[in-house]
Amino acid sequence: MDQSLDRSPHLLFMTSSAVDSAIRKLATVQLNELSTSSSPNLQKNLLILSPEQIDLGKMLLETGQGHLFESWPDPGVDDDEKKALLAQVSLLNSSYPGGLASYIKTARELLADSKAGRNPFDGFTPSVPSGEVLTFGDDNFIQYEESGVKEVQNAAFVLVAGGLGERLGYKGIKVALPMETTTGTCFLQHYIESILSLSQASHKHAQGESQRDVPLVIMTSDDTHGHTLQLLESNSYFGMKPTQVKLLKQEKVACLADNDAKLALDPNNQYKIQTKPHGHGDVHSLLYSSGLLKEWKDAGLRWVLFFQDTNGLLFKAIPAALGVSVTKEYHVNSLAVPRKAKEAIGGITKLTHTDGREMVINVEYNQLDPLLRATGHPDGDVNCETGYSPYPGNINQLILELGPYIDELSKTGGSIKEFINPKYKDSTKTEFKSSTRLECMMQDYPKTLPPTARVGFTVTEIWLAYAPVKNNPEDAAKVPKGNPYHSATSGETAIYRANSMILKKAGVKIDDPVTQVFNGQEVEVWSRIVWKPKWAVTFSDIKNKVKENNSVSQKSTLVIKGSNVVIEDLKLNGALIVDSVDEAEVKVGGSVSNSGWMIESVDKDHSELPEEVRIRGFEIKKVEQLEKFYGEPGNFCFKA
Repeated sequence: MDQSLDRSPHLLFMTSSAVDSAIRKLATVQLNELSTSSSPNLQKNLLILSPEQIDLGKMLLETGQGHLFESWPDPGVDDDEKKALLAQVSLLNSSYPGGLASYIKTARELLADSKAGRNPFDGFTPSVPSGEVLTFGDDNFIQYEESGVKEVQNAAFVLVAGGLGERLGYKGIKVALPMETTTGTCFLQHYIESILSLSQASHKHAQGESQRDVPLVIMTSDDTHGHTLQLLESNSYFGMKPTQVKLLKQEKVACLADNDAKLALDPNNQYKIQTKPHGHGDVHSLLYSSGLLKEWKDAGLRWVLFFQDTNGLLFKAIPAALGVSVTKEYHVNSLAVPRKAKEAIGGITKLTHTDGREMVINVEYNQLDPLLRATGHPDGDVNCETGYSPYPGNINQLILELGPYIDELSKTGGSIKEFINPKYKDSTKTEFKSSTRLECMMQDYPKTLPPTARVGFTVTEIWLAYAPVKNNPEDAAKVPKGNPYHSATSGETAIYRANSMILKKAGVKIDDPVTQVFNGQEVEVWSRIVWKPKWAVTFSDIKNKVKENNSVSQKSTLVIKGSNVVIEDLKLNGALIVDSVDEAEVKVGGSVSNSGWMIESVDKDHSELPEEVRIRGFEIKKVEQLEKFYGEPGNFCFKA
């Protein structure tokens, strides 16, 4: 027994030595397959690395990345940092379809094309594609809305929300930004409440079928993941079941230092590769690898709707657009708005190649004009007789049919055709001003589709569907007069405009807006009219709940929070807030007049004010209001 114990340390030592020897031999064999003389510093550090890390080292040498090891000191110095670099390489390798070697290969090809000035549309001729142009409120629109609402129970929603609000001058995540400050509802709350209300409306059409929990996927990033989860959890998921919501985090991709696609090291850390976002096109590979698409198909879902993080109007157009997809049986339906020629928004275009290939795809505005000029249109991108370009403006909202979507991703793994946009130091195109990377866009998904794919679009009016919040006050104020600001200022006032115009279409007398300037931006200020999605998700809902002889003055604020509130014979000149439980049916009318809620300008540089106020350039002063709340089931009538 004692003899056995005496031997054990020796045996352990021999075992450890044997393992070291085996690793050394494995490492030597693996690396001798390469020209190891190009990386002596890696070779002398082999013993501190695992077999998996050695494999990664081999891959890096094979792909011309030996510079990553040039400054590595001897074993025993910075060993943890060396392993951390290879751990980062492992993550970059596993999170990219085809791995890091594929990323580098594609980068070299695209960098060569960029340096040579090759046209990505060479051989293609543009033409105007076919699609559906809707007019809000007419019979056609209403029919499409009804068809779309019926199908919501067979849909899943995907929110692309990987960005912070830094570009806006807002430190938080964009989906936490108040969509409008009359109620303070943030974008994420509005999106979730809209999906829940559409789901409820869809269930009413199902006649006896059990209600399905409509899924919501949110694509996050390192920057937004934790904040998004915290926002959801601290607000009880805004009424959704936690099981309905899935967060998929996209990883960043490696930056490139030169035309040879050498990976760029962080200038402040030789053991860290610079990374940047890859773009919202990653949403397709994340959905595919997550297994969610198959789950949805097995559950009987048919549609996947993709939408962006700060467009407060979008859900006003989604029901009708989904109805178009159902009726036209589109595999891909891009939501679009009329665009002015040369406006900084991509145009949806049919491209036909000399070899017969065809695709309907977004072409960026800076590429569309030269493409048209090069293919027999000497005037380039110009407006037609409608006053708009014949190429509809892409707003990055897609509706995909699930079955064909899965079929396509099973071939591609969800990888989207990439592009690269290096900023060169000079005309020789040999050096970059700063590192670059490959990027991909969600809307480029149709580029790989077969000719049999049914790809179309749905155009709705801009006032109804498109008011993104992207630009900070300084950048917005520099936008040429007449072009959209796409700021927090214009985004909020666009919501009041849309709600006012919708009620006007339903027969309410709404005063004309006044023009005001906030943060250097001239905007129309309409009556501040806001309703919760549960009050109305379609124009038919609104027409059923807005009876005759209603009027709202320009200075007025009207907030409707209850689901069964009918407005009849109301004359409003002030602020009125009506709320009720779902089981209460409330009729509101009469003459309401008070001092109301005022919009007051603020200084964007006033540091004591919250960021969400400063980036708008105004705040709501709640001077006086009439609030009515009905907390019990029953029928109620309020007449002022």
